[in-house]
Amino acid sequence: MKFKQVGDSRESEIEIIARDGTTVRARIDGVEVVAELQPLADGAAIVQIDGRRVRVLGMRTRSSILVAAGPASFEFSAVESRTGATRHGLAAPEVTAPMPGKILKLLVAEGDSVSLGQALAVLEAMKMETTLYAESAAIVKKIHVGAGAMVDHGAVLIEFSPAPADPSKHESKAPDA
Repeated sequence: MKFKQVGDSRESEIEIIARDGTTVRARIDGVEVVAELQPLADGAAIVQIDGRRVRVLGMRTRSSILVAAGPASFEFSAVESRTGATRHGLAAPEVTAPMPGKILKLLVAEGDSVSLGQALAVLEAMKMETTLYAESAAIVKKIHVGAGAMVDHGAVLIEFSPAPADPSKHESKAPDA
């Protein structure tokens, strides 16, 4: 996935290679980086890369990702493809909790087809509701939580598999109320 800092014309190619517990391997502009994550009780985390530690806090919105890293703040937006070609891959293979909280509603069920920007779940944290959205077209592979569940920051809530090339081959089911 490509990202750029809002207000900056430079783009970065970011790919998550693997995630195992608190270790994340990513490729940023072709350079592999290994980061150790230490979640904090307030929803933030300590990220350690090459011996440097920084406190980070991130939050997804419908169209961007807001990140505070140490004294710096950033807003990242996905860079649209310039070729106009249809994408069949996943922007993200899962939805994780952006902060600790309670799942108020699940708006999809396993097996559902979802589209880019579709609402997936509603999370309540610090008396505020946050709606989590799909970052690409996909099929809901597995739902790891139920309505009413308490979740920690970074907990995997929903896993996806790629959407079929022909959307008519997979019908969406309505979630149980």
